[in-house]
Amino acid sequence: MNKNIFAFSSSVVLGAASAFCLGTLPANATLLISNTRGNNVVLFDEKNGQFLGNFITSGNGGLVSPDDLNFGLDGNLYVSSGNDPSNSAILRYDGKTGKFIDVFASGGGLSRPYGAAFGPDGLLYVSSFLTDQILRYNGTTGTFIDVFATGNGIAGGLNGPNDLLFGPDGSLYVTTQGSIAVNNQATFPGLPSQVLRFDLATKTSTVFIEQPTPSPDSFGFVSFLGLALGTGGDLFVSDFANDIRRYSLATGALIDTLSTNYTGTNPSNNFIGNLAFGENNTLYTVGFNLAQNNEGAILRYNGVTGDPLPSLGNSNAIFVPTTDKLSRPIGIAFTTENLTTVPEANTSVSLLSLGVFLSISWLKREQTKRHT
Repeated sequence: MNKNIFAFSSSVVLGAASAFCLGTLPANATLLISNTRGNNVVLFDEKNGQFLGNFITSGNGGLVSPDDLNFGLDGNLYVSSGNDPSNSAILRYDGKTGKFIDVFASGGGLSRPYGAAFGPDGLLYVSSFLTDQILRYNGTTGTFIDVFATGNGIAGGLNGPNDLLFGPDGSLYVTTQGSIAVNNQATFPGLPSQVLRFDLATKTSTVFIEQPTPSPDSFGFVSFLGLALGTGGDLFVSDFANDIRRYSLATGALIDTLSTNYTGTNPSNNFIGNLAFGENNTLYTVGFNLAQNNEGAILRYNGVTGDPLPSLGNSNAIFVPTTDKLSRPIGIAFTTENLTTVPEANTSVSLLSLGVFLSISWLKREQTKRHT
């Protein structure tokens, strides 16, 4: 090949590659966060809080209002998606590249899936928020199996099911919002927000944690959302209306309350999403600020002592301060895998333009050389 043609071709290839190639992250510890308003999943470095880019771009694979994030035993990422019966599903993505694989689980009456968890029986359990049900799917094929549990519209029932977590005893723990589903709409008749514990063999439930006194920073209500199991065996529960409460998994007794009011307002302008443990027993959660266009932040705590762990220059528990990269974030997950980022659309266009500009500049220089 002519040397000059090869050089020009290389320039074009490098320019295009800079715009469209995927970048593998150098970090080995990453936080994944689902933006329910952005319809995407983004990445942050767990060490320094740096925004790393998109893992799943907006709407990829039909992603709508993404909520819970779960890595399966196959290493793939399963995302709760959808806000009504027509688009509700568990979507599956490659756990390292974020590439859409398929609509893994849907049907069975699923409407607005919030929590999801793989059970010790190999099945995938999904909370159908707008039908007050927990549905089960084959954990390998995604085929609908049955309705595991359904709400009864009375206190202590499966009313507004949210996050799901399997304990070391094999029991299924479920947060309930206290709403009742009517024609795929959540109504609030004043039922308590609780944590229920289900026996898989009998499909029966008991109230494991009763509704606590509302946070002094809240608007006077409780809305249990996320669940996480600490290394010491304690159960951490996030309250959408503010605070993270720590309970004994053995007795259900309250051990500690972690403040999440990072906006410093009363009532708090911020609301709280799910929970995830990272390295060194570090507990993370996400929040978003109603007074700032639902833009979000990431909070960090010592999962052993409960102490807030703000990053340098920040206060309270703020690890990543409010940013437009987070748009009403709810779901959060942690991984030590090397993930791949996807450039944002405007960044891709800019990089492609740069590549073309460099290629044209090179070509002009070569033409000038030929005529001098």
